Amino acid sequence: MLTGEAETAEYDALRLERLMAYFYPDATGIDLELAADFNAWFFIFDDQFDGRLGMRPEAIEHVVATLVRTMTAEGAPLAPGRAGPPLVQGFRDIWRRATAGTPYGWQRRFRTHWQSYMAAHQGEARHRNADRLPSPEQFLKVRRDSIGVQPCLDFTERCGGYTLPDELHDSSPLREMREITGDVVIFVNDIVSLAKELAAGDVNNSVIVLCEQEGCSLERSVERIAALANARTARFAQLAATLPRTLSERGVPAEVRGHIDHYVEGMGHLMAGNLAWSLATSRYDVAGIAAVSGGRQRPWAYLAAAAESLSERVTRNAPTES
Repeated sequence: MLTGEAETAEYDALRLERLMAYFYPDATGIDLELAADFNAWFFIFDDQFDGRLGMRPEAIEHVVATLVRTMTAEGAPLAPGRAGPPLVQGFRDIWRRATAGTPYGWQRRFRTHWQSYMAAHQGEARHRNADRLPSPEQFLKVRRDSIGVQPCLDFTERCGGYTLPDELHDSSPLREMREITGDVVIFVNDIVSLAKELAAGDVNNSVIVLCEQEGCSLERSVERIAALANARTARFAQLAATLPRTLSERGVPAEVRGHIDHYVEGMGHLMAGNLAWSLATSRYDVAGIAAVSGGRQRPWAYLAAAAESLSERVTRNAPTES
């Protein structure tokens, strides 16, 4: 998806491989390579919406539809000539590698989280087009999907070689702990990316949303968002401390409790790793801000246009009911 030394150097400066090392410190070999690839795709996909496409919910719907069609449960290859543009090919490759040999239940969960992540960019486009900014609650409803934390936590399970039972994965306190993990990543990201998003003219940032609602300064809003992140982190620690007793009272087998311990550690790795990486990457420094200022976009930000075109062709050629 990248061509030329300049594009490659700009991409390398993001240090995305370091982020995956923070997220999955026990991953090695193939798993770590796969994590690096799907994380790279995350950021390349995210950068598609810094320009005109990010203002067009209907066009984003076409892009999402094309990508969702690649996520088949069996991972069968596409028919010859239907591989699609690079953005689609890259995601298809990641999906097939990630789901190979995994239980159907995990694939279903992974697919649902990916689809929610992609579709949330439509909600962000609507926020950009609206006459007024969303409320903090409306903002978080969309941002909790667009931040992409849930697929990353699914990959924590994959790296650990287990799939949590739905009745535990979807129940308290793990459900609340996942939400907290996402919120902490959101708040940290919104603080460190504030200058970049102001330069790009984006509004999908909790600091900007809170500043508008409260009528306060950006500096005060940053302080408030940081306090929310700290409060969420404290709540996470409280839940983690009571979790062993909760699992014991429910009669959860020792092996599954071990898997949950790994999963909870994984949430901690995501929160801490996101902060550490954010302070080291070029994405939010002077160069990163310049890359999206004055209408500029990243060199790879044009890739979704081809995916949109493919989706429109498929839609036009689809059979209709008579």
